[in-house]
Amino acid sequence: MPKRRVRIAPLETGVYRKSKVNFAKAYASFISTIDANSGSAVSFLGTARLESADGKRTISALVMESYAEHANRVLRKICSEVKKKYGLNEIIIVHALGRFKPGEPVVLVALSSPRRRASFDALKEAVERYKKEPALFKQEVYPDGTSRWID
Repeated sequence: MPKRRVRIAPLETGVYRKSKVNFAKAYASFISTIDANSGSAVSFLGTARLESADGKRTISALVMESYAEHANRVLRKICSEVKKKYGLNEIIIVHALGRFKPGEPVVLVALSSPRRRASFDALKEAVERYKKEPALFKQEVYPDGTSRWID
């Protein structure tokens, strides 16, 4: 009997438990939205760092938590405002929550636009805004078992 292919619905902008996010599939889904009106598509994949935010310690894990309702509303607002401001065709921000080892992906920002300059400017603004505006909380966990919540 042939196996059924399971079609995975594209992720919408928002926060998701780590187990629910496949960044490669999210990016592939985004790529499928590109059409003849898109002269440019750019993306940012944020990963957990090995070095602490202050650069003074090695981390063994990064824990991401969120007030999901607030974060989802703010991420959608960021996308809507950036899309309008830069005349984008598409934009998505997918942020994972949970515990991450250094090097693991945590967030994807992807967008398309008729023009390259608008894409790069919009990507920079979207990344800077998602880092500051939604209720997302980061905890660094150190090899000795101690941890610290960071900005």
